Amino acid sequence: MIVCKLFPRLFVACCALGLASNAAAQTNDFDGRPRVVLTNKVTVKPIEKAPITYPATRIENRAPVMSAAERSLPGRFNTQLLTAIESHLGSSYHFNTTGPDSFDCSGFVWRAYQDVGVSFQRGPARSYWATFAPPPKEEEFKFGTLVFFSGLTHVGIVADEKGFYHSARHGGVVYSPFNDYWLSRIDGFRRVPLDSTPLNEKARAKKPATNLQSAEDEDGP
Repeated sequence: MIVCKLFPRLFVACCALGLASNAAAQTNDFDGRPRVVLTNKVTVKPIEKAPITYPATRIENRAPVMSAAERSLPGRFNTQLLTAIESHLGSSYHFNTTGPDSFDCSGFVWRAYQDVGVSFQRGPARSYWATFAPPPKEEEFKFGTLVFFSGLTHVGIVADEKGFYHSARHGGVVYSPFNDYWLSRIDGFRRVPLDSTPLNEKARAKKPATNLQSAEDEDGP
């Protein structure tokens, strides 16, 4: 106490030195090495994803969707044949003509197939009967089959099981339903092949009809 009174400044300096030593001891590891205290803060920003873009699609340029039936050869042929038939609906009847504005029954059938690129010899209805083979039972009322009436004196093109197209004396080229009148007069059916239609040997041996009036004397009601 006497020293403190005599040397007050020396006492204060000693206290300060002791406090500094204590602070240094608290910031050192047990092996005497100073510890490094990191005080910098690291800020992590979320990664911004670039917007995803897709190439534009021009829908208006896409081809129209077609059914499998329409894409097949028979499907395309049936569409073309129906278009040809419908283009002649309303034409008048005239004996021994094949269009373009008037037809008899066999002339209408011949012209419709000619329009879609199927060629065979023009003749009366009975010549088509002799030329082409009969279809299977399930194809008799299939579109495009030829249907014959009244002793092979009249011929038309089947639309479906409900009706057929033909050129009749009264009405010209029309669609007619298979009503009792027509069903009772059906002789049978023939199918025109799509690839080629050469006359068979039996038809070649026959003398061509010179008087179509005798071969087609009814042509419908």
